[in-house]
Amino acid sequence: MATRFALAAPWRAEFRATFKLAWPLVLAQIAQISLYTTDVIVMGRLGVRELAAGTLATALLHPLLIGGFGVVTATAAVIAQAVGARDPRSVRRTVRQGFWMAVILSVLIIPILLNATPILTALGQDPQTIVLTETYLKFAAWSVPGSLGFVVLRSLMAARGNSGTVLVITLVAVVANIIANYALVFGNFGFPRLELAGAAIATTIVSVIMFLFALAFVVFHRRYRRFFVLMRLFRPDWGRLIALFRIGLPIGLTLLSEVGLFGVAIIMMGWLGTAEVAAHAVAAQTAAITFMVPLGLSQATTVRVGLAIGASNPGNVGIAGWTSLVMALGFMVLASAAMILFPRFLASAFLDLSDPANSVTLGLAVSYLGVAALFQLVDGAQVTMGAALRGLNDTRVPMVLSLVGYWAIGLTVGYVLGFVFGWRGLGIWMGLAAGLTFVAVVLTVRFARREKLRLYDKASPI
Repeated sequence: MATRFALAAPWRAEFRATFKLAWPLVLAQIAQISLYTTDVIVMGRLGVRELAAGTLATALLHPLLIGGFGVVTATAAVIAQAVGARDPRSVRRTVRQGFWMAVILSVLIIPILLNATPILTALGQDPQTIVLTETYLKFAAWSVPGSLGFVVLRSLMAARGNSGTVLVITLVAVVANIIANYALVFGNFGFPRLELAGAAIATTIVSVIMFLFALAFVVFHRRYRRFFVLMRLFRPDWGRLIALFRIGLPIGLTLLSEVGLFGVAIIMMGWLGTAEVAAHAVAAQTAAITFMVPLGLSQATTVRVGLAIGASNPGNVGIAGWTSLVMALGFMVLASAAMILFPRFLASAFLDLSDPANSVTLGLAVSYLGVAALFQLVDGAQVTMGAALRGLNDTRVPMVLSLVGYWAIGLTVGYVLGFVFGWRGLGIWMGLAAGLTFVAVVLTVRFARREKLRLYDKASPI
């Protein structure tokens, strides 16, 4: 009995440490997605066409933004490894070059968003909807630099155990976004009624607020002043920058492939009709909210694995990864049950159920939520195992596996079931489920075989 108790002690300690680090990050992720959820709810109140336009806008914005997040997230593992190795100079170099990465990626992403009309036209979208989509994107594009810069600072704060500060900043942003949407979208407090443009302007303002608050905390708080993160900010550190891009680009492409699959699903829904696009927005946004829990937990997973590697303690790597997986699966079981038992209630947050014009959209949304319930567990597993592998600096092979799962399997299954077999939107969602399942299985197997694959050899701090 005493031996069993001693063996369980590291697992209990890891659960407590992970939970302490993760719960503010989870709440911060939920708060952050509520920024976009607020926009979707507001768009739904403007009308189905506005909701479809906003959804098309996010189909282009979110894959690029999330892909950028993935690249910049390379700083999380490297900072955690440096903190574990007690190397403040490495922390400083990584944060500064993280800012450089944010600027470089913004220069690449913003022009694409500002020239969305030819892209959406070539993809066969409705011309009237494209006009509204362009209105949103020409303002929302400028939210990219602040959003990417905040990810760098969030990585530093999480590695230093200040995930609660991330939560506070995000909650302030949520309140600011609600007020800004109320003022700018509907023309309250003496502001003009800007509708979709107002929602985009609010998002951009809030992204700047989040970055500036986080930067002020890191610059002036006594726990961070010794890092001097802004010192020699404009001096290039090519070795560290290239190393971060080498780690981060596969992460970004992995996330881009997943979010891009959902973006392509929106495009395919656009071929079916406006009701299908709006229903997809309802189901996808609901799934995105539940996904924030394992996503926030995954940030803690990368940090915990990185700290173990930085401290030269590979034995704790497995404990950190499997503990996070169990926690993620436990929550996703509850999320799946909610989607099965209360689909109309969940849809009512986005659609007016009393409006007969929404009846077709509501029926489709309920059916899509049924499929979303099926892939909750695998969605939680794939993001957790991917994060554990990132803590080991293992990003290239997971990228390839993700590309195969999301595009070769998920997209193919979705297209065949949706258009060849005539399952329409339901078939597209079954394709999403198939892709996520494949990725979850192969990443879990890879983490389980980390010693045989010599993944620890990749994990030394750079």
